[in-house]
Amino acid sequence: MSRPVLRSIQFVAVASLVAACATNPVTGERNLMLVGSATEIEIGRKNYAPMRQAEGGDYAMDPALTAYVQQVGQRVAAVSPNQLPYEFTVLNNSIPNAWALPGGKIAINRGLLMQLNSEAELAAVLGHEVVHAAARHSAQQMSRGMLLQGGLVVAQVATSDSDYGGLAVAGAGIGAQLMLQRYGRAAELESDRYGMEFMQKAGYDPQGAVTLQETFVRMNDRKDAGWLAGLFASHPPSQERLDANRKRAAAMPKGGELGVERYQAALAQTRRAKPAYDAYDEGRRALAEKKPDVALAKSEQAIRLLPGEAHFHALKGDAYLVQKNYRAASQAYTDAIGRNDGFFYYWLQRGLIAERERNDAAARADLETSIRLLPTGPAYYALGNVALRAGQRDAAKQYYAAASGAQGEIGEAATASLIRLELPENPGKYLRHQAALDPSGMLVVAVGNPTRVPVTGLAIAVQYVDAAGRTRDFRRELPGTLAAGQQTQVATGLGPFQNANQYRVTIASARVAD
Repeated sequence: MSRPVLRSIQFVAVASLVAACATNPVTGERNLMLVGSATEIEIGRKNYAPMRQAEGGDYAMDPALTAYVQQVGQRVAAVSPNQLPYEFTVLNNSIPNAWALPGGKIAINRGLLMQLNSEAELAAVLGHEVVHAAARHSAQQMSRGMLLQGGLVVAQVATSDSDYGGLAVAGAGIGAQLMLQRYGRAAELESDRYGMEFMQKAGYDPQGAVTLQETFVRMNDRKDAGWLAGLFASHPPSQERLDANRKRAAAMPKGGELGVERYQAALAQTRRAKPAYDAYDEGRRALAEKKPDVALAKSEQAIRLLPGEAHFHALKGDAYLVQKNYRAASQAYTDAIGRNDGFFYYWLQRGLIAERERNDAAARADLETSIRLLPTGPAYYALGNVALRAGQRDAAKQYYAAASGAQGEIGEAATASLIRLELPENPGKYLRHQAALDPSGMLVVAVGNPTRVPVTGLAIAVQYVDAAGRTRDFRRELPGTLAAGQQTQVATGLGPFQNANQYRVTIASARVAD
């Protein structure tokens, strides 16, 4: 390639990157932006509801607290130079965390609210997240990812701080990598700086951002597991950030609201409920440690303290489920639905029990409801089983294909079920073959099984031209079972051939071994 041509290509590439840059609405600087504002807003809109489901659902027991958080959030967002369709919600999750999706969709966990001491600290948290959205930090991350991956942005489901996110189907439209991505040092410092400016312009004392960072650094030094799994995974604290906040606060105008009493009043009801949620969290840990009796006792303790909380009844159902008391488990999930019919997990669990008991009409209704709230591998897999029993093979294939994107045993079982249905109809889709000629010109065929399931009933078909120029058909059965990941070789006895144009090899038949 000539140097003038190379320079022309380099010029076009640089020009394209320059054209892809946009002015950061917060800082005024030029940043790489391959994702448009409208796309960002649409990503946030589509992912906000499922992300909230995956992270524990909205906190319904104290609507006044949610309204208060929304009021503070909108007050801070009102001073942002990038006026997005900002939304704020509180999630029913004990892990201290907060996050922002593109387009201004922001959430804060109940667990983080319990750690704050003033409205100014809340404004600091929400202001920080507003800056992430307003400064389009996620768009910058996606733009860099597009360059690295050739235009492909990969959606992954985050599970680090959720009992529920691990059920979700990868690729189901959940942009969790945008929520829990680890922002770079520059983005965090930028959000700290402008978040303080936003809260100060909104009338809050920027000292709240200092005391907030002091709490974060203290908790980080203690290596508290909850914090490490939540907020610190995506917003790592540091002494550098604390020192920068202190220096910045000292240079900013004095005064502004701290709102300590107002914050404590808003949080009073949820603080009174803390013993109930502590019991619930202990029950969840017990269940993870395979102690269903302890989990059941903790769920009943939590229910006595706060009977209206649906999560507590679901924990009770989960404990009964481990004990194989399916009727009691189903009733517990029904009790949860009666208190909150907008959370996917209760419908999912009750639907899975109905599918297990072959109560297919009830299973279908519950599982479809759960999927409308959050697409999950277990729901798709169970719906595949329901459809297959009803003789709806095409529908079963679609459900199994959706479930095959799930992690762990469900994904593997769904893949096996899909292969079981499709392999006999289209063995060449799943099995691999390679034809070659030995030194004598005789045809040898290697057949490989790259799937995770053993196959049997294998046969190859060869269409070839014989020495007289006539087209012939040949079929050879392969005895036994071809294990997952294995390969076998077949000497066909056909030939000698001069080249590959004289024959065509296909996989004629196969099925999953029982």
